[in-house]
Amino acid sequence: MLIEYPEYLIHRQWMSRAIDLAQIAGDAGEVPVGAVIIDAGGNLIASGENRKERDQDPTAHAEIIALQAAAKSLHNWRLNQCTMYVTLEPCPLCAGAIVQARLGMLIYGVDDPKTGAVRTVINIPDSSASNHRLRVMGGVLESTCRQQLQTWFATRRQQHNRQK
Repeated sequence: MLIEYPEYLIHRQWMSRAIDLAQIAGDAGEVPVGAVIIDAGGNLIASGENRKERDQDPTAHAEIIALQAAAKSLHNWRLNQCTMYVTLEPCPLCAGAIVQARLGMLIYGVDDPKTGAVRTVINIPDSSASNHRLRVMGGVLESTCRQQLQTWFATRRQQHNRQK
């Protein structure tokens, strides 16, 4: 029998919220990535979903949008008491922004073997160039996050092949 600890149940709850946002992004034609940020009291203070295509903005990643909203919500760019949940391991842009925001903890769903910049390809948070140490947990609802991305990309490939 699997025992699920209360902390892990909370992580699953917030990651599920990020997955819902990723679905919204995917339905809008964006790579399905979603992010939420909670404060030290466990309250949702910000959320984001990929919007690069809709906004024609190369920086409109789910994590960046959530970081900006959290900073506005707290009236402070230092997010050291906050936790971000994101469905995909952050890329270099987002990992750098997370370090710059002094985020307290990052929890992500699935590793990104192509551009992951937290643990997989490179490790920006633990780099000697990083001025902030970040607690990181990967693999929360990993199979759901992986399946969501794989399904979206498979559908896009099928649509592309039909258009040829």
